[in-house]
Amino acid sequence: MRKIFSFVVLICNLNIKLLCSTWSQMQSKQGVFEGEVRLVNGNSSCSGRVEIFHSGQWGTVLCDDSWDLNDASVVCRQLGCGSARSALQSAAFGQGSGPIWLDDVYCVGNEPSITNCRHNGLGVHNCGHHEDASIICDGKFYSYFRYPPFLTADI
Repeated sequence: MRKIFSFVVLICNLNIKLLCSTWSQMQSKQGVFEGEVRLVNGNSSCSGRVEIFHSGQWGTVLCDDSWDLNDASVVCRQLGCGSARSALQSAAFGQGSGPIWLDDVYCVGNEPSITNCRHNGLGVHNCGHHEDASIICDGKFYSYFRYPPFLTADI
């Protein structure tokens, strides 16, 4: 993984501007990437309410309409937390605040990111925070390369 990261740095040092400007535009001032996910209020880094970073702010994700183990599996894998054990509904880890970014999410289970799953569009929803979705992953933390998949897909 270090070799891949070194390759990306090398490309940026060689002034391939399209890739480097896209990289810097995706990373926010807080060092968080557009579409990055996190789990909140869980008892470990691999359980909690699902939140996503979009347009410069964290918001709750995935009102629990049709929320299932396939959706949870994508988030667990995206976070490097192994397999999904549970896809919880009804704000099991507490209600969030702020925007609700995704609703009616449908994942097959092999998507690289929750934003690659079918959904109504970011910010389009018909639900409230009492429906915030949560997950519990098996907790085996795998150290995957956390940067945007497009940077590593063609290497």
